[in-house]
Amino acid sequence: MVQKYQSPVRVYKYPFELVMAAYEKRFPNCPLIPMFVNSVIINECHSEDGASQVTERRCTVDVEAPRLLKRIAGVEYIYFIQKNSLNRRERTLQIEAYNESFSSRVNVYEHCVYTVHPENEDWTCFEQSASMDIKSFFGFESTAEKIAMKQYATSIKKGKEIIEFHLKQLEEEGITHMPRWAPPPAPTPSHALPVSSARAIPACSSRAHPGSTDVLPGSPDDKLDADYISRYLGKLTPFQESCLIRLRQWLQETHKGKIPKDQHVLRFLRSRDFNLEKAKEALCQTLTWRKQHQIDFLLDTWQCPQLLQDYYTGGWHHHDKDGRPLYILRLGQMDTKGLVRVLGEETLLRHVLSINEEGLRHCEENTKIFGKPISCWTCLVDLEGLNMRHLWRPGIKALLRMIELVGANYPETLGRLLILRAPRVFPVLWTLVSPFIDENTRKKFLIYAGNDYQGPGGLVDYINRDFIPDFLGGDALCDVPEAGLVPKSLYRTTEEQENEDLKLWSETIYKSASVLKGAPHEVLIEITEVSSVITWDFDVCKGDVIFNIYHSRRAPQPVKRDGLSAHNLACPAGNNVQLIDRSWMLGQDYSMVETALSCREGESVQGSHVTRWPGFYILQWRLYSSPSCTSSSRPRVDDVLASLQVSSHKCRVMYFTEVLLSTDFRGSMSSLESSHSAFSLLSAATSSSNQSQTESSVSR
Repeated sequence: MVQKYQSPVRVYKYPFELVMAAYEKRFPNCPLIPMFVNSVIINECHSEDGASQVTERRCTVDVEAPRLLKRIAGVEYIYFIQKNSLNRRERTLQIEAYNESFSSRVNVYEHCVYTVHPENEDWTCFEQSASMDIKSFFGFESTAEKIAMKQYATSIKKGKEIIEFHLKQLEEEGITHMPRWAPPPAPTPSHALPVSSARAIPACSSRAHPGSTDVLPGSPDDKLDADYISRYLGKLTPFQESCLIRLRQWLQETHKGKIPKDQHVLRFLRSRDFNLEKAKEALCQTLTWRKQHQIDFLLDTWQCPQLLQDYYTGGWHHHDKDGRPLYILRLGQMDTKGLVRVLGEETLLRHVLSINEEGLRHCEENTKIFGKPISCWTCLVDLEGLNMRHLWRPGIKALLRMIELVGANYPETLGRLLILRAPRVFPVLWTLVSPFIDENTRKKFLIYAGNDYQGPGGLVDYINRDFIPDFLGGDALCDVPEAGLVPKSLYRTTEEQENEDLKLWSETIYKSASVLKGAPHEVLIEITEVSSVITWDFDVCKGDVIFNIYHSRRAPQPVKRDGLSAHNLACPAGNNVQLIDRSWMLGQDYSMVETALSCREGESVQGSHVTRWPGFYILQWRLYSSPSCTSSSRPRVDDVLASLQVSSHKCRVMYFTEVLLSTDFRGSMSSLESSHSAFSLLSAATSSSNQSQTESSVSR
């Protein structure tokens, strides 16, 4: 498996030329890096005007590895080739390094760059990326990988310290300024000669090496600064920083225009122990969920019912000693049964989601107020009054659903849970609820029975006395009401509650559809006015699909299910529609008006099509098939078996389409080009034909 590393941008508050002088002091060896034994220049060349310099070194590294492993490998030292390309005119230094030893077994590649800070020309930025692929190493691949990762992480930590150490040395020597490069006044017509007898390397050359194209730093825009990470996100290890940056880059490529804030991205990584693939999957699911239910607009659109304001015994209350927002819930005083019977489960769920959205905002505000990263909140739950009424089955079901939904979409937001005055019935509730709470979250629970919270190790250890609510013996007035029982006269029937719940969660402009092998999903759009604009926005939630747009002058009819469909062997569920009859001929009965677009799992695609003819347009999503599977006309055994196991070939898309008049296209609030639209960024990521006059934005 290829291990990759991407650093944040590290800033030196010194001019580029001074940093370069400090960097050169690292050679030929550096006592501050014991593993860096020595280096020898093997090639060096300069441009005629002195603006460019390329230096190639052979570096000797003493890897701290078990003696037995070194004896098996038959080496004492490891050798690397390092190539430095200095451009004094542009004030940049590009550093490339790769292993010379065991190059057939192990591929290690590193790329570093020093540049001028984009906002302050007297500061210098540093960024590095690396990859390592251990193909084989005498049966000790896992051990070698762990050793390499550990030592590389150690050298990363020391990197900035070493430059700053040499900068201080220069200052002690009286060197606080280095002149910038300037063109020579009268260049002489001489030829640059290599210093060594070996062949010179042109300054513009770049030696190819396996893996180098994958790990070069990206564009300078929108990168994370190391100081920003420390200030707003907290102290992270180099590995954790790399995971954050790589996940953020992936989001920028696949979910353009709707990327969560860095703090929330970091929460998903922490909840998955910085497993990048698991964090990607969880984030992709939550982004789809937020988009489908328009969670980003929840705080602006949610209107809390008056009854909920009167009888919901919870609210935000100052902060704890760590600066975390403090939420107080008097669960024992809440009539959960009455609230569910009157408002329904979905209304309560939306209210809980709005509380979590408020919590995210409070964390951001407290981060600025206290000058340190705050990414979670503390919840204080008072159970005085808890009884068997709270164990009502529908109420417990609603609670479990809330726990599941919050855990999936707001991970690592609970910093501490203080449960006070737990009665005898609490163990029953805990037995029902605890299996649905992950182990890491359960470790944050502190449970106090009776008045134990008033003694040592109680509330005063976590909350300033000035902020402890008065009903718990503190000095702070608390706005959280005691509420009471909801009048039974307000109870609604089960049918009324279900209708209201359906209404709440069906209020979304997005639709979901399944795409199976041999069963594409198709959407019919009738166009009566030429130059109308068809717009679309869809997410590929699962699997890979191919997106097509067709035109037909006659109306297609939904395809009737055949005999297999009746047995659910070859047809999808009810959220799949097929319109193009199998007897139709492409080019005769219907025509393709767009180049087919391949869309991978997790991608978000937005685009538009300006129609040229009236008639019927069909938007189609079909299962992506690799070229190897379609190159032969004869069906393979694997394909036949796969066609019978359609569940393993199921894709899912979530989509929204809209037809606009050409005069309303740019001004529409829901138009993809509208300045108020969440999908206002259009690009030429897909080919635009002269006939279709199409614009598409594909988030890659």
